[in-house]
This record gives sequence, structure tokens and C-alpha cells, in this order.
Amino acid sequence: MASESKRSADSAGAGRESALAGPVKAWFEAGGHEVRSEVGDCDLLARIGDELVAVELKLRLNLEVILQAVDRQRIADRVFVAVPDRGREDRSGRTRRILALLKRLEIGLLRVTPAGQVRMDLEGLPFDRARSVRSNRGRRVRLLKEFDARHGDRNTGGVRGQRIMTAYREQALLLAHLLDRDGPATAAALRRLGAGDKAHAILYKNHYGWFDREGAGRYGLNDKGKAELARLRPSLDWLPKDD
Repeated sequence: MASESKRSADSAGAGRESALAGPVKAWFEAGGHEVRSEVGDCDLLARIGDELVAVELKLRLNLEVILQAVDRQRIADRVFVAVPDRGREDRSGRTRRILALLKRLEIGLLRVTPAGQVRMDLEGLPFDRARSVRSNRGRRVRLLKEFDARHGDRNTGGVRGQRIMTAYREQALLLAHLLDRDGPATAAALRRLGAGDKAHAILYKNHYGWFDREGAGRYGLNDKGKAELARLRPSLDWLPKDD
């Protein structure tokens, strides 16, 4: 299958799905396929030897064309979606997520430029889930660490705009509690009280604005920190009890 083909007579940027047909057909033919248009429910059907390839033409990558492509997988050996190449728009976060879905579904993707050139972005090969998991092992490890570091479930799933109780925020609240209970202290002293290895980084960065430096590596809890601690204290049953 050729990597690129150009149709000079018709531009793919004409705003019609039919404008994609010529360049895509020529691209498959350059790769040795015999192509027929509008066969059954398929926009294009290409054949080389015993391999049957179905192609769906769409102006945008959306759920509709993905569902159509999945349906075509019932009758074709390989399925491609062909869409116009939209330049920078195609590099958006949403588009990257759609490409990840297409890859998982083993659906190929062709992009057609306004000049009629065709580029294959996805080949539609069998998806290797084990390889995908291995390549994202770092993300998995970070999720597990965050899961294990939290004390129970103190957030509501699906609620937009809520302040998430992360493991980092829990550690900052523990520091606030210790400082409120015992007064200003160094990070080393707070670690000995169970504040954790990130005590110094949390105090130094002061992400929430709760802590004030009081000289010689000592930190105290300011009024903002005291107010937040008082607000949340009823739900923080995991905090150590006051002596």
C-alpha cells in the first residue's frame, strides 16, 4: 500500500464526503487494491487477493463514523475511516483520545489534505493490550500510589468543580493539624510525629498558603490554614488524636 497519493482533478477540501472518495480510491489502487464504490453499506470497498478492506468517508471524526466502522468489521478483514486533514485541529487532546480509541478498536485512519494527498495515521492492526499496559506502567503505578495513600473515599464521583481530597491535600492537612496542636516546628520534627517524607516539600512550596516560615527551618500554621482545618476537621477522622 503506497504511503501517499495525489489526485489533481478534485480537491478533498470541498466540504463533501464525496470529495474524499477520489484520493482515497487512488491511494488504495496505488497499493495494488481493486476498488469499488458504494458496495452494500460501504462507501468504498477495496480488495487485494483474499483481503477485503472497507472504508468509511466522513468530514469529521465522531461517534457516528466509529460505530459505522465497528459494524463494517463484521464483514471486512480491515476497516479504515477517511477524513479531511484539518491541520492543528487534528492535534487537539480530544482528537488524540479518539485516535487511541480507534487504535484499540483496530480501525485504521486516513487523512486527506485539501490538495488531495492521503496520509495513513493508523494502520488498523490488531491491538496489543498487554503492550499498552506495559507502556503506561508509570501512570498505573502513580494511580495505585494515590489510591493507597488516601484515607478512605472523601470525594463524590462525577461532580464538577468540587475540591478533590487528594493524598497531597491529606498530607498538608496532617501537617496543619500537628502545627495547630503542638505549635511551630521543623519538618524533621514533624516527620518524627508521622507527617511523612514529603513534609519539607509541602511546607516549603506552601501550595495552599496555610503555612508561615518562622525562621531556622521552623514553620507555623497561619489563620488561613487554621480556618481550613477547622472547616474540615469533622470529616478528618483519620487524624491523630490530640494528646
